[in-house]
Amino acid sequence: MSEPHRRLGRPRDTRIDERALEAARVLLIERGFEATTIQAVASRSGVHSSAIYRRWPSRVELIEEAAFPGFSFAGIVPSGDLRRDLRRFIRAYVAAFSAPAARAAAAGLLAHHRKPNHVAQSEVYPRMSVRPLFEDILRAAPPGSVDPTVDPDDVFDMLLGAILTRTVVFTPTSRQRPIERTVEMIVRLLRPAD
Repeated sequence: MSEPHRRLGRPRDTRIDERALEAARVLLIERGFEATTIQAVASRSGVHSSAIYRRWPSRVELIEEAAFPGFSFAGIVPSGDLRRDLRRFIRAYVAAFSAPAARAAAAGLLAHHRKPNHVAQSEVYPRMSVRPLFEDILRAAPPGSVDPTVDPDDVFDMLLGAILTRTVVFTPTSRQRPIERTVEMIVRLLRPAD
Protein backbone atom coordinates (compact mmCIF):
# COMPACT_ATOMS: atom_id res chain seq x y z
CA MET A 1 0.00 0.00 0.00
CA SER A 2 1.50 3.36 -0.98
CA GLU A 3 1.72 6.26 1.39
CA PRO A 4 -0.03 9.56 0.60
CA HIS A 5 2.16 12.16 -1.09
CA ARG A 6 3.72 14.54 1.45
CA ARG A 7 5.03 17.99 0.69
CA LEU A 8 8.65 18.48 1.51
CA GLY A 9 9.62 21.08 4.07
CA ARG A 10 7.75 22.59 6.93
CA PRO A 11 4.05 23.28 6.74
CA ARG A 12 3.19 26.91 6.10
CA ASP A 13 2.80 28.90 9.32
CA THR A 14 -0.51 30.76 9.00
CA ARG A 15 0.41 32.90 12.03
CA ILE A 16 2.96 34.66 9.80
CA ASP A 17 0.20 35.54 7.33
CA GLU A 18 -2.03 36.84 10.13
CA ARG A 19 0.74 38.96 11.67
CA ALA A 20 1.70 40.49 8.33
CA LEU A 21 -1.91 41.22 7.35
CA GLU A 22 -2.71 42.77 10.72
CA ALA A 23 0.44 44.92 10.55
CA ALA A 24 -0.55 46.06 7.06
CA ARG A 25 -4.05 47.00 8.26
CA VAL A 26 -2.64 48.99 11.19
CA LEU A 27 -0.13 50.78 8.96
CA LEU A 28 -2.83 51.65 6.43
CA ILE A 29 -4.96 53.20 9.15
CA GLU A 30 -2.13 54.97 10.98
CA ARG A 31 0.17 56.02 8.13
CA GLY A 32 -1.69 55.54 4.85
CA PHE A 33 -1.22 53.70 1.58
CA GLU A 34 2.18 55.09 0.55
CA ALA A 35 3.79 54.32 3.92
CA THR A 36 2.52 50.74 3.93
CA THR A 37 5.57 49.10 2.39
CA ILE A 38 6.82 45.55 2.70
CA GLN A 39 9.68 46.81 4.88
CA ALA A 40 7.31 48.71 7.17
CA VAL A 41 5.04 45.65 7.46
CA ALA A 42 8.05 43.45 8.21
CA SER A 43 9.26 45.83 10.91
CA ARG A 44 5.80 46.22 12.45
CA SER A 45 4.94 42.50 12.39
CA GLY A 46 8.31 41.02 13.24
CA VAL A 47 8.05 38.90 10.08
CA HIS A 48 11.10 38.86 7.80
CA SER A 49 10.47 40.62 4.47
CA SER A 50 11.48 37.47 2.53
CA ALA A 51 8.63 35.57 4.24
CA ILE A 52 6.22 38.32 3.21
CA TYR A 53 7.44 38.26 -0.41
CA ARG A 54 6.94 34.47 -0.51
CA ARG A 55 3.29 35.03 0.31
CA TRP A 56 2.60 38.23 -1.61
CA PRO A 57 4.66 39.10 -4.72
CA SER A 58 4.06 42.83 -4.23
CA ARG A 59 2.98 45.30 -1.61
CA VAL A 60 -0.16 46.04 -3.61
CA GLU A 61 -1.27 42.41 -3.35
CA LEU A 62 -0.51 42.43 0.37
CA ILE A 63 -2.50 45.64 0.82
CA GLU A 64 -5.44 44.28 -1.20
CA GLU A 65 -5.66 41.17 0.96
CA ALA A 66 -5.20 43.15 4.18
CA ALA A 67 -7.77 45.79 3.27
CA PHE A 68 -10.36 43.41 1.84
CA PRO A 69 -9.93 40.15 3.78
CA GLY A 70 -13.54 39.06 3.60
CA PHE A 71 -14.38 40.45 0.18
CA SER A 72 -16.63 37.60 -0.77
CA PHE A 73 -20.00 37.46 -2.40
CA ALA A 74 -20.04 33.66 -2.24
CA GLY A 75 -23.12 33.63 -0.01
CA ILE A 76 -25.20 35.69 -2.41
CA VAL A 77 -27.17 33.49 -4.74
CA PRO A 78 -29.70 35.30 -6.93
CA SER A 79 -33.19 34.52 -5.66
CA GLY A 80 -35.24 36.19 -8.38
CA ASP A 81 -36.34 38.95 -6.01
CA LEU A 82 -34.55 41.91 -7.60
CA ARG A 83 -34.83 44.29 -4.64
CA ARG A 84 -33.76 41.67 -2.11
CA ASP A 85 -30.80 40.57 -4.26
CA LEU A 86 -29.67 44.17 -4.85
CA ARG A 87 -29.98 44.91 -1.14
CA ARG A 88 -27.77 41.93 -0.22
CA PHE A 89 -25.27 42.82 -2.97
CA ILE A 90 -25.02 46.45 -1.79
CA ARG A 91 -24.68 45.43 1.87
CA ALA A 92 -21.75 43.16 0.98
CA TYR A 93 -20.01 46.01 -0.85
CA VAL A 94 -20.69 48.51 1.93
CA ALA A 95 -19.32 46.08 4.52
CA ALA A 96 -16.14 45.53 2.49
CA PHE A 97 -15.45 49.22 1.85
CA SER A 98 -16.50 50.53 5.26
CA ALA A 99 -13.65 48.93 7.19
CA PRO A 100 -11.02 51.53 8.21
CA ALA A 101 -8.17 49.74 6.39
CA ALA A 102 -10.26 49.47 3.20
CA ARG A 103 -11.09 53.17 3.35
CA ALA A 104 -7.41 53.99 3.84
CA ALA A 105 -6.32 51.74 0.96
CA ALA A 106 -9.03 52.46 -1.62
CA ALA A 107 -7.68 55.66 -3.17
CA GLY A 108 -4.12 54.33 -3.39
CA LEU A 109 -5.24 51.06 -4.94
CA LEU A 110 -7.43 52.85 -7.46
CA ALA A 111 -4.56 55.18 -8.39
CA HIS A 112 -2.14 52.26 -8.68
CA HIS A 113 -4.41 50.37 -11.07
CA ARG A 114 -5.06 53.46 -13.20
CA LYS A 115 -1.40 53.92 -14.14
CA PRO A 116 -0.63 53.97 -17.89
CA ASN A 117 0.52 50.67 -19.39
CA HIS A 118 -0.98 48.79 -16.47
CA VAL A 119 -2.68 45.41 -16.80
CA ALA A 120 -6.39 45.65 -17.60
CA GLN A 121 -8.72 45.75 -14.59
CA SER A 122 -10.35 42.46 -15.52
CA GLU A 123 -6.93 40.80 -15.25
CA VAL A 124 -6.00 42.57 -12.02
CA TYR A 125 -9.06 41.73 -9.94
CA PRO A 126 -10.31 38.33 -11.08
CA ARG A 127 -10.69 37.18 -7.47
CA MET A 128 -12.60 40.33 -6.58
CA SER A 129 -14.73 40.72 -9.70
CA VAL A 130 -18.42 40.73 -8.94
CA ARG A 131 -19.74 42.00 -12.27
CA PRO A 132 -20.76 38.44 -13.23
CA LEU A 133 -22.77 38.13 -10.02
CA PHE A 134 -24.50 41.46 -10.72
CA GLU A 135 -25.39 40.19 -14.19
CA ASP A 136 -26.72 36.95 -12.65
CA ILE A 137 -28.93 39.01 -10.34
CA LEU A 138 -30.35 40.87 -13.35
CA ARG A 139 -30.91 37.62 -15.29
CA ALA A 140 -32.76 36.11 -12.31
CA ALA A 141 -35.09 39.11 -11.99
CA PRO A 142 -38.76 38.60 -12.86
CA PRO A 143 -39.57 38.96 -16.57
CA GLY A 144 -40.30 42.54 -17.54
CA SER A 145 -38.54 44.10 -14.54
CA VAL A 146 -35.25 44.80 -16.34
CA ASP A 147 -35.08 46.74 -19.60
CA PRO A 148 -33.15 44.50 -22.04
CA THR A 149 -31.62 47.57 -23.71
CA VAL A 150 -29.94 48.72 -20.49
CA ASP A 151 -26.25 47.92 -20.35
CA PRO A 152 -25.59 46.03 -17.07
CA ASP A 153 -22.01 47.36 -16.99
CA ASP A 154 -23.27 50.95 -16.99
CA VAL A 155 -25.69 50.23 -14.14
CA PHE A 156 -22.99 48.37 -12.20
CA ASP A 157 -20.62 51.32 -12.61
CA MET A 158 -23.28 53.71 -11.30
CA LEU A 159 -24.03 51.39 -8.38
CA LEU A 160 -20.35 51.05 -7.51
CA GLY A 161 -19.95 54.83 -7.74
CA ALA A 162 -22.81 55.36 -5.30
CA ILE A 163 -21.37 52.81 -2.88
CA LEU A 164 -17.84 54.21 -3.04
CA THR A 165 -19.10 57.75 -2.61
CA ARG A 166 -21.01 56.80 0.53
CA THR A 167 -18.27 54.68 2.06
CA VAL A 168 -14.93 56.10 0.90
CA VAL A 169 -15.30 59.64 -0.40
CA PHE A 170 -17.84 61.17 1.96
CA THR A 171 -18.90 60.42 5.47
CA PRO A 172 -22.41 58.96 5.68
CA THR A 173 -25.12 61.56 5.29
CA SER A 174 -28.03 62.05 7.63
CA ARG A 175 -30.36 60.52 5.06
CA GLN A 176 -32.43 57.68 6.38
CA ARG A 177 -32.03 54.20 4.91
CA PRO A 178 -29.21 54.86 2.39
CA ILE A 179 -29.16 51.24 1.17
CA GLU A 180 -32.90 51.30 0.42
CA ARG A 181 -32.48 54.60 -1.43
CA THR A 182 -29.68 53.06 -3.52
CA VAL A 183 -31.77 49.97 -4.27
CA GLU A 184 -34.62 52.23 -5.41
CA MET A 185 -32.26 54.23 -7.64
CA ILE A 186 -30.94 51.06 -9.31
CA VAL A 187 -34.43 49.60 -9.79
CA ARG A 188 -35.47 52.83 -11.51
CA LEU A 189 -32.44 52.66 -13.81
CA LEU A 190 -33.29 49.09 -14.75
CA ARG A 191 -37.05 49.52 -15.18
CA PRO A 192 -38.27 49.29 -18.79
CA ALA A 193 -39.47 52.56 -20.28
CA ASP A 194 -43.24 52.92 -20.36
